[in-house]
Amino acid sequence: MVEVWDERQLAADGFEHVYTELDWYDGPRGGLVGIGGVPHYFQCHDVDFSVAPDEYFVWLADEELVALEREQWAIFVEWNQRYEEGAADIERHPGHGGVDARYDELTALLTPRRQAPADAKLLVAEWRYDGGNRYRANGVDYWVRWRERREDHA
Repeated sequence: MVEVWDERQLAADGFEHVYTELDWYDGPRGGLVGIGGVPHYFQCHDVDFSVAPDEYFVWLADEELVALEREQWAIFVEWNQRYEEGAADIERHPGHGGVDARYDELTALLTPRRQAPADAKLLVAEWRYDGGNRYRANGVDYWVRWRERREDHA
C-alpha cells in the first residue's frame, strides 16, 4: 500500500507535481516534471533500481515541447477515462499506433527530444503520492523531490 500525502504538504515539503508520464515500469521511468517550477524531462538512469536506485537524468524542456507533450497526454488521459469506464478497449490505446493520427504525429515529433542529451544532470528522486486519480489532465498522482547525487567514496 502506498502512503498518500496532502498536496499542500507535498508542495510545502518541496515536492513538485509530475505533468506527464512517458514511461512506467515498477515505478516512474520517464516523464515531464517541474523542477523549481521550470519544466524538465526526466528519464531513469538504469532500468535496474538495485544498481542505481531512483537516479534520473533531467534536462530542460522548452515551452513548445511542453505544449506538445501536454497535448499528447490529454489524448491518452481521454482514452484512459473511456477505458476505465468500459467504453474503450486496450486495442484502442493511442500508443499502439494507427489509432489516433494526432497522437502518432506527436510521437514522431517528440520521440527524438525524449532522449537525455549529453549535458543532462543526474539527480536522485524521492516519490510521493497524493491519492488522486492515477491519470488526469494536469498530470499523475505522484510528486517528486530532487536532490544531488552523492558519490560513494569507499
